[in-house]
Amino acid sequence: MNLKRRILFILLTVLILISIAGWMMVIGRGHTVYIDNKTLEGYEGQDYKAFERVVVTVKDEDVAKLGKRERGMSIWIGQNFKMTLEITENKGDEPVVKEINLKLPYDMDGIVVNLPALLAGLPEEAWLSEFIPAVTEEPIEEEPGIGDEFSMGDGLGLEDDLGVGGI
Repeated sequence: MNLKRRILFILLTVLILISIAGWMMVIGRGHTVYIDNKTLEGYEGQDYKAFERVVVTVKDEDVAKLGKRERGMSIWIGQNFKMTLEITENKGDEPVVKEINLKLPYDMDGIVVNLPALLAGLPEEAWLSEFIPAVTEEPIEEEPGIGDEFSMGDGLGLEDDLGVGGI
């Protein structure tokens, strides 16, 4: 009886773990969505100008107020991204509100969405790209070593007030 009970608990545990894994696949993964209000130049010989001002709302929270050449960011869990845009196309115009629903790709963590290209109805390859952070290398500072050619001293710390070695 004890062996049957043990096997039942093991099977129940495996079933629970499989159902948790299936639920996590349904929920989706987390994405960082970067929203660009930048001019798209030269796509099929045409320029798509940035808007004067865009207010981006995600989950009833203003996540970005973008001017020209600016980028906002939002964190999203799942594949169906929803945002509301309040777009002022030119200075002095009345804002226009648009609701946008996007299907986010599974294989990207950082996603860049170009608003002028998206709202112009261009294909996905024009307005969607992967965010790749710029790698900045810090310059390596070399300190003069003891007795190297740039050092003024003798390496024993016996320099006088002028930095010239001696006793």
